[in-house]
Amino acid sequence: MSVKFHIDFKKNSKLKIETNFINGNEVSLKGENNRTVILIHGLTGTPNEMKFLAQFLNKRGYSVICPRLANHGQPLRILKKTKWQDFYQSARKAFMEIKDSGKLIFASGLSMGALLALLLAEEFPDKIAGVSCLSPTLFYDGWNTPWSKCLLPLAYMTPIKHYFYFKEDPPYGIKNEQVRQLVHKYYSQAKLDDIRGIAQFGYPYFPITLLYQLHLLVKYLSKRLPAIYTPVQLIQAKDDDMTSVKNSQFIYDRIASENKELVLLDNSYHVITADYERERVAQEMERFFEEILKDA
Repeated sequence: MSVKFHIDFKKNSKLKIETNFINGNEVSLKGENNRTVILIHGLTGTPNEMKFLAQFLNKRGYSVICPRLANHGQPLRILKKTKWQDFYQSARKAFMEIKDSGKLIFASGLSMGALLALLLAEEFPDKIAGVSCLSPTLFYDGWNTPWSKCLLPLAYMTPIKHYFYFKEDPPYGIKNEQVRQLVHKYYSQAKLDDIRGIAQFGYPYFPITLLYQLHLLVKYLSKRLPAIYTPVQLIQAKDDDMTSVKNSQFIYDRIASENKELVLLDNSYHVITADYERERVAQEMERFFEEILKDA
């Protein structure tokens, strides 16, 4: 994420929390075995970024649910006012709908979605059988993050956070050049409130207000990591352009889980669910889940 600021001084519209979408693209796939995986997309992302994993796991018998997080799919002026608690409630709602299904439930998420998956494990330790964290994002310290990130704490303390946005620039968290070109075609031309392509590619602009909500979520989760005993897998690219491996290591060192592992990828950037090694990511997830079942 390189820095390009966009200032929006339009009058803020009244916030309307939307958790149901007429034209949404939530994923729900019924499997043949006794296992369900909840896949949680990232902040300003889309369930589409989890599509490959969903199909891979479903072909191996897993039921798969991928909820669309609160207000994702709405214009950015609405999404930017959403609280991290609303995002968690979207994931929690998906869990509550299946918690009494009698199936073993696993949770996984990309970037911020990984943090929400961990919160599910902390709140429901007897119901979540395992968690797979994909490129977990606690702090932006990747090689493509701008120097201006150092100013974020100042922005969080002032009203300026309501008017500034980061504009996504290449490589967009993707090392795969073919996929990156598709994203670039949309991102390079998209306007601030352009929602025509977000169902497929996510939002090209990143409000400072959402970075602040992520900051609050990280602060909340960090205090609860020692209370997590659920088996946890962390998968991250060595060359993650947005968040370094230190993010995964931070979680690994603080959770109380006896069964935990860190898997590092050699040929991907941040969005490992759609990059060169997406199949390996899916295979590692399935292996980890199956090992949990054997140890049960």
